[in-house]
Amino acid sequence: MEKQDLELIEKYSLVDEELRRHIEEHRRYEAILENLSKRAYLSPEDEIEEKRVKKLKLKGRDRIEQILSKYRTSSEQKSAQG
Repeated sequence: MEKQDLELIEKYSLVDEELRRHIEEHRRYEAILENLSKRAYLSPEDEIEEKRVKKLKLKGRDRIEQILSKYRTSSEQKSAQG
C-alpha cells in the first residue's frame, strides 16, 4: 500500500466502521494465508481453503480501495480549497 493510503486508513478507520471491519478481515486473511504457506504440504482441502481465502482477501481489498477512493477525493478537494 502507498503511504497516502496507510495514512487514510489510520485516520478514517477510527470513524468508519466498514473500513475498520474490512481492514481487520484483510489482516485475518493474511494471517491464515501465512500459516498455510508455512506448511510443507497442503492437502486438497487446504488448497481449496487457500483459494477461498485469497478470493475473500481480494474482494475485501477491492472494497477498501473503493472506500479509500472516497476519502482521497475528499482530501484532494480540501487541499484545492485551502
